[in-house]
Amino acid sequence: MAQFTLPPVYPILDTGTLDRRGLDWTIATEAFIEGGARILQIRHKTYWSRETFAKAEEIAALCHSAGTLFVVNDRADYAAALGAALHLGQEDLTPADARRVVGPSAIVGYSTHNPAQMTAAALEPADYLAFGPMFATVSKERPDPTVGIAGLQAIRALTSKPLVAIGGITRDNALTCRNAGADSVAIIADLYPEPCTKITLRDRMREWQRLLGS
Repeated sequence: MAQFTLPPVYPILDTGTLDRRGLDWTIATEAFIEGGARILQIRHKTYWSRETFAKAEEIAALCHSAGTLFVVNDRADYAAALGAALHLGQEDLTPADARRVVGPSAIVGYSTHNPAQMTAAALEPADYLAFGPMFATVSKERPDPTVGIAGLQAIRALTSKPLVAIGGITRDNALTCRNAGADSVAIIADLYPEPCTKITLRDRMREWQRLLGS
């Protein structure tokens, strides 16, 4: 498997956050792309209706036109239907099983939360691995225990695959995560300013790009 290069900034298009803020998903996607996003994951934790899939198709098309890697969270079937990359959690299909759906050439990421999971994940056919939550996070209802910077430094030695730090990452602590061994940082909460408009979202994405480089 060829080594996959993670962009340093990994924005998450969180549909729940966007719905609460009253911002259309495709408008948010345009803002992220205009802000320089080279990867974009859609995180949709509720039911995928026909309307949801249609919106995801629009987002996939926008990303494809811009050369931005589009990633579907959790669902191998929808990732395959959209021709997208896939990001899996510990409660989803394993990367090996997911590849029976998305195929051998799709980009697949896999989240881990402790050394045992990381050791097992290193043997899976995943292109990159995620580790966290780094810090306290409000994006999950039942988050795993925080791992902290020391945990990230220790985990870096367990895999040579690209590593993305996840969970509670802000502009104040992102560089610390990079310096501790993360190739990339995934962001949800600190990506969505208040008020949340296309302009403020684009500007926040640009701020992240300036902080970590493109």
